[in-house]
Amino acid sequence: MQAFTLPEFYMPYPARMNPHLERTRTHSMQWARDMGMLDSPTPGGGLVWDEPALAKMDYALMCAYTHPDCDGTALDLITDWYVWVFFFDDHFLEEFKYSRDLTGAKAYLDHLELFMTDNPPEPTNPAEAGLKDLWARTVPAMSEDWRRRFVTSTHNLMVESMWELDNINRGRIANPIEYVQMRRRVGGAPWSANLVECVAAEVPEALASTRPLEVLRDTFSDAVHLRNDLFSYQREVQEEGENSNAVLVFEKFFGCTTQEAAEMVNELLTSRLQQFENTALTEIPDLLAANGTPPHEALAVGAYIKGLQDWQSGGHEWHARSSRYMNEGAAGDPLAGPTGLGTSASKLVFEPGARTWVRQHSNQPHQPVGPLPLPEIHMPFPIHTSPNLPASREHTVAWAREMGMLDANPIRVWDERRLRGIDLPHCAAMIHPDAKPAQLDLSSDWLAWGTYGDDYFPLLFGTRRDPVAARACNARLSLFMPEPGQPTPAPENPVERGLADLWQRTAGPMSEGHRRQFRQSVEDMTASWVWEVDNQAQNRIPDPIDYVEMRRKTFGSDMTMSLAKLSHSVEVPPEVHRHRTMHELETAAQDYACFVNDLYSYQKEVEYEGEVHNLVLVVENFLGVDRFKAAEVVADLMKARMDEFQHIVADELEVMYHELDLSEEVRRVLSAHAEHLKDWMSGILEWHRKCVRYTEPELRQIQQDMVPQADFTFRPTGIGTSAARLQDVLAVR
Repeated sequence: MQAFTLPEFYMPYPARMNPHLERTRTHSMQWARDMGMLDSPTPGGGLVWDEPALAKMDYALMCAYTHPDCDGTALDLITDWYVWVFFFDDHFLEEFKYSRDLTGAKAYLDHLELFMTDNPPEPTNPAEAGLKDLWARTVPAMSEDWRRRFVTSTHNLMVESMWELDNINRGRIANPIEYVQMRRRVGGAPWSANLVECVAAEVPEALASTRPLEVLRDTFSDAVHLRNDLFSYQREVQEEGENSNAVLVFEKFFGCTTQEAAEMVNELLTSRLQQFENTALTEIPDLLAANGTPPHEALAVGAYIKGLQDWQSGGHEWHARSSRYMNEGAAGDPLAGPTGLGTSASKLVFEPGARTWVRQHSNQPHQPVGPLPLPEIHMPFPIHTSPNLPASREHTVAWAREMGMLDANPIRVWDERRLRGIDLPHCAAMIHPDAKPAQLDLSSDWLAWGTYGDDYFPLLFGTRRDPVAARACNARLSLFMPEPGQPTPAPENPVERGLADLWQRTAGPMSEGHRRQFRQSVEDMTASWVWEVDNQAQNRIPDPIDYVEMRRKTFGSDMTMSLAKLSHSVEVPPEVHRHRTMHELETAAQDYACFVNDLYSYQKEVEYEGEVHNLVLVVENFLGVDRFKAAEVVADLMKARMDEFQHIVADELEVMYHELDLSEEVRRVLSAHAEHLKDWMSGILEWHRKCVRYTEPELRQIQQDMVPQADFTFRPTGIGTSAARLQDVLAVR
């Protein structure tokens, strides 16, 4: 009996079949036999696989569905990769997950990675033999950039199995945000996206790390993983005792039935597929045009997108038929239409997607929602405040006036009364309580600049639905963060003037690596303001996952966290920043602070500003609940992320220190960073509690102060900018 009834899946693309299926079936069976994967014994005396088991799972069928257009040789290679990865997963399960052997698992994985090098050792088991053979057959045709990305994704899906194993040992079920992030690392879909490049087209190196390409990869990965979790729940959770499954995660977090959790997972799957489509249709064309991408590279990006679409539809078809999964009825009713290979998706299903699309695009701005009653907010850390706060308050007002932030240029965003009420030095004094006077002034000024820019972009460009002008404005900002010795143009507005001044005061003492990271954090924040204008122009409430990940940037989380690092004299090795423990530590803290802001700013953003960028609104839209229930869900997410943060500090930092063999000096810096994050979170919460920015009397006062003003459309000047004024013709006024 199935654990739940499979939901209706959004199926926008038909599955197609590669004509070389039978050839590859024969090849892959022989390859698995040659590598020793068949009749391979387990510690308990059983077998990982035998020939009937492999034939029943039919990975050749999966690859024929997911790569319908490649030739026979390419299909053989791709199928061998999937035979290897599924063997690795099942072998690892038998060897280490059942026995809970953490030490043996780590040694096994460390040795396996040696087979993705030019000089691998002699293999000692089927997984090593398979990886050695596949690496030698694959990498000669691919670029160095692709190899680096593929090694990273292969490393992640192997090594992050330790995260799953650790959670099983602890009986710990991840929170929804942690689960999605970690599933990308431990799941195989980013790795699958790399393999799509082998048979479709390689992504140009200059574009691979841009937001649109990363979103395509991440939405593809999330959709593949969520689909797999629906089909594999019974096998993984009920039969194997796994706890890394989205249905189980939702079931436990929301306290709902398995069926209800499955329906929510499917809603998220649909939303991720539509985020993929939105990115492909709205962001990719702009990216290609902005970068002057040559035609052959633009065609490569198009082929890659098509390859990812083929994988989605083909992957669904295979899940509906493979013996690995709970799939009763998923292949369709034989009386309802054609049957046989390739027919379960012949009837495209649009209804779930239509429901999701309508919900996301039917927001009515400026609804009179009133003040939001705040749920209980969990905060386990005390507040510390710098004694230099009074002087910094006066400094920041003078600095903002000097930068022109209190002037009408081209429109008055702030006046002195409003700036003093926002009281950003108070926030800086709590998130950086040990700062010296000059450091606190600098932190206060950065917070003032970031908050001003966050108000400036929606007021100038969001209200006019003018993403073209927003992009043109943002494109200039990097010019005001030059490398040493490079010139800076004359600033044309307070955002440019403030950034030029701050960069000159901040970047000088930085190392090259730290300066590059800090510049990236500022650029990510300003680019996210354009993303918000894009959504405003589409009247689109963001997809939940895209919102959470972009919210960290719109809030300036990386930038404000980095301010306290300016005094660190010890250079932290780059592998620390890439490690999942550090990533989870920082994103857990960031999400907590961002969600605090969304709870306090709900009325300001939804009623007074007509915004769609608020997690309470996103949860309302996604779950179909009222704002009161949505606020409770947001508070529960904050508590879950705080619990995760504390778990990492208590249990995982020391493991990372040992794993990376970090020096005592670096360990002290990272431990101090964790303590700083506690101040960062508690300070941001306290600032929201004391700040007038989000109170109804202040919102009414601002509304009264906003008298009609002259046309403030941003119009870039210079060669090639006349076309930007098309927006004036197209804008809905």
